Amino acid sequence: MASNFWSRDKRSRISDILSEYDMTVMDYPQQYEGCPLLQLEMIHHFLKSCENWLSVEGQHNMLLMHSERGSWPVLAFMLARLLLYRKIYIGEQRTLEMVYKQARREFIQQFFPLNPQPSHLRYLHYITRQRGGSEWPPISRPFILDSIVLHVVPRFDADGGCRPYLIVHGQDSSPGNKSAKVLYEMPNAKKHLQRYGQKSNLLSPRFWLVFHEIFKIKNHAIKYLEDHRSSPDPNETLG
Repeated sequence: MASNFWSRDKRSRISDILSEYDMTVMDYPQQYEGCPLLQLEMIHHFLKSCENWLSVEGQHNMLLMHSERGSWPVLAFMLARLLLYRKIYIGEQRTLEMVYKQARREFIQQFFPLNPQPSHLRYLHYITRQRGGSEWPPISRPFILDSIVLHVVPRFDADGGCRPYLIVHGQDSSPGNKSAKVLYEMPNAKKHLQRYGQKSNLLSPRFWLVFHEIFKIKNHAIKYLEDHRSSPDPNETLG
């Protein structure tokens, strides 16, 4: 059996070739809503299909995994999930790193400028936690996105920082509709996008200029409160 990951925008040649030799080919997309990941239902289908094929009694079946251009990240994720599912490897990070080492670093950097490995690792941990429950795949339930933590600030501008832009995709609530839609999108305007800087910004004059302005406003506010402690004007602002 072969699992083929492709873009689905044109006919897959590898599927046609393998089908001529009576091989079962399972086609999977290379991404979901722009991310090199697949939905839980599709991951469940992949794992069960592979497990059933590799566990046929009295046969030594083999599994071929093939990715077309741009599909390698999702293949790497699915292979790591399969190795964990069959308990061939233990530990999400160790397994994922082992799979990523099978491809040259130059290849990954050339075709995938944004490293998908951190997202893959989070998703592997999430699936592992979900599999601990009684339902698999888990029933879709609403949840609250409380916060997003950036442990490392990416260097996306000349000053060593970035302005994160957040889009939340979710399943359409219409009956029988499993397609995704945008649930939330940050205003795409610079004044609404807060900038975050790296530690190296401590040496940047612009960084200290921002702090100077913050402390100036703070001192102005304290002085105003002291001068108007007895009769503050509720309609007056510091602007």
